[in-house]
Amino acid sequence: MKFVVDSGSTKADWLLFSEKKHLGVYNTLGLNPEVLNADVLIDRILNNEEIANLRTSIKEIYFYGSGCSTAHSKEIMKAALQNVFVNATFFEILEDTYAAVYATCQDLKPGIVCINGTGSNCSFFNGKEVEQAVISLGYLAMDDCSGVDFGRRLIRAYYFNTMPVDLKEKFKEAYNLDADYIKKNFYKEPNPNAYLASFLPFLIVNKDHSFLQDMIKERFLFFINHYIKHYPDYKEVPIHFIGSTAFLLQSEFKSLLKRNNLTAGVFYQKPIEGLIELHQK
Repeated sequence: MKFVVDSGSTKADWLLFSEKKHLGVYNTLGLNPEVLNADVLIDRILNNEEIANLRTSIKEIYFYGSGCSTAHSKEIMKAALQNVFVNATFFEILEDTYAAVYATCQDLKPGIVCINGTGSNCSFFNGKEVEQAVISLGYLAMDDCSGVDFGRRLIRAYYFNTMPVDLKEKFKEAYNLDADYIKKNFYKEPNPNAYLASFLPFLIVNKDHSFLQDMIKERFLFFINHYIKHYPDYKEVPIHFIGSTAFLLQSEFKSLLKRNNLTAGVFYQKPIEGLIELHQK
């Protein structure tokens, strides 16, 4: 039996396989070896009783996680996994970007892989390695065409009075838009990026409004021009997408890709959808 793990800093999805048969998905808190020591990692894994009961049955582990980009962090993660799964003889530990790549680039075919969720990123997979043309500076400077990006623009449009009146009334009914409340979430509360992304559902529900259609088009064209087009082969390979923002706006994304003579690949809300398909082969 084997586990395929897709872990962020807050949550980890554990996919259980027997041979090529997918048996189920389990969850733990996130496992980031850059910020957690081995003891905490072990405790978080064993806190799920169902996973703990499988500790002697697992022979292989494929782990894709945040904070697994250096040799040192990979060793910490491997040591924790070895401590839990005492009979495992194979470990593959890679950074979480590879979860998106392996989920979308089936049969290891080259492609551009975009992550458009709370934040955003764009990588090129050449069939063996991941290449990064633009280094992300996080939600304050980048994360274009993401939940963060659209949330910021909705709030600005509301306060600059550029949002149409009918949409403004709907927005006001849906959220607490008091300036002090917003600033408290920006500067006093944890995870301001997640707070900004919490406005994305409003855009999704009202996406047929011409004002929001223009916003979606402008932000995605920016993403195409400043991220996707950095890769020389952008017209020759499929362009794949992972994340809620891309998944929920895929009809708009596909239309704009087609207009720009680009090839749309697959759209997954979460990497596990593609990882299940990959590891069943």
